Amino acid sequence: MVNTRLTRTVGSVSMLLAVVLGLAFLGRSALRLFDDGTVCAKTGFWVNAKLDGGLPVEAGVEASSSQARLCQQDPSFAQRAAGVGDELTWGLFAAVALVMLALLMKAIVKNGPFTNSAAQHLTRLGWAVTLGAPLASLLTGWSHGWLVQSMAPVVGSDVRMDGPLELIVPGLAALILGKIMRQGVAMREDLEGTV
Repeated sequence: MVNTRLTRTVGSVSMLLAVVLGLAFLGRSALRLFDDGTVCAKTGFWVNAKLDGGLPVEAGVEASSSQARLCQQDPSFAQRAAGVGDELTWGLFAAVALVMLALLMKAIVKNGPFTNSAAQHLTRLGWAVTLGAPLASLLTGWSHGWLVQSMAPVVGSDVRMDGPLELIVPGLAALILGKIMRQGVAMREDLEGTV
């Protein structure tokens, strides 16, 4: 038997956190995109280098050390957008995953845990996490690489994954469990139809 009070609480908290994260993402993105303040990014490209005469960076860029923190004083819109992608992508991913979790909890409270509706919501959550984690990681890494390269072209733009790819494992587990639940629901409906 499902503890509906706990399930409702988890669903409500998940939705509340999703709304807060979503609003924070929208607010911070709007501020970053339309604010003409500095945009900064860190790079370890010169970490072991002995540099005479400073770092080879673009005009208007300040570099703080050989473990460089690059800051563009008058960033372009593309640099501001890359800064949003670099810093805020994982917050958007978390908001989407929490919405999916809240919808799963709502379906469980409404129809029960071993229903086709719950299995479908679990599968959707699994797909969101399985595909969303590498996508967010790639977007974050690409945004960071492009931003650094736009301020210090000598660094080059290396596309890399940046974030916890271990999240793919629970996403795959949710997909598998959702498929098993669907099969169980279908078998139960077949059994009830023959009785």
